[in-house]
Amino acid sequence: MMKKALLAVALGTLLAGTGCHRNTRERAEDNVEKAGDKVEDTAEKAGDKVEDAAEKAGDKVEDATDD
Repeated sequence: MMKKALLAVALGTLLAGTGCHRNTRERAEDNVEKAGDKVEDTAEKAGDKVEDAAEKAGDKVEDATDD
């Protein structure tokens, strides 16, 4: 009887660990996806700022060369 009880506890622990591992893996995948989205957004914002700066610089050059 004691062996069966210990076996049941061990099996239950393994099954719970497997479920937790799956949840942890899914959470990690979600975190990676969110991080990728943040990197993409940051890169897009940086690109927009560079584009704006280049446009302003072009406008200044144009203004300086106008007669």
